[in-house]
Amino acid sequence: MTEKVLELVQALQGPGTDEAVLCTLCKSACGVLDRRLKDGMRPEDCGRIYPVAAAWLVMDWLSQCQGMDGITALSAGDISVRREGRGEVGKLSERAMELMAPFLKNDGFVFRGVSG
Repeated sequence: MTEKVLELVQALQGPGTDEAVLCTLCKSACGVLDRRLKDGMRPEDCGRIYPVAAAWLVMDWLSQCQGMDGITALSAGDISVRREGRGEVGKLSERAMELMAPFLKNDGFVFRGVSG
């Protein structure tokens, strides 16, 4: 499955990113999703959704590692940095998890009554 994810990321990212780095990130994204799959569920059971979600995780991770990209102003006196266009950081990962939701374990908040 990692190969499919790598192909998607390369198509979305375009040239310029080291393939070894992309491969490592793709394996990590697959690992993140694999650990959250419902018991007995395999990546293949998710159809086309799994590689898309994993690719979105990788794309989000790459966007978070852009370093100085998006900085529009930098001052030295009293140190001030202004970054624009970064409001969507993390959104792609959220969307990937929403896409995978039917296949993932429910590990969210659970409220149980307390006998009193």
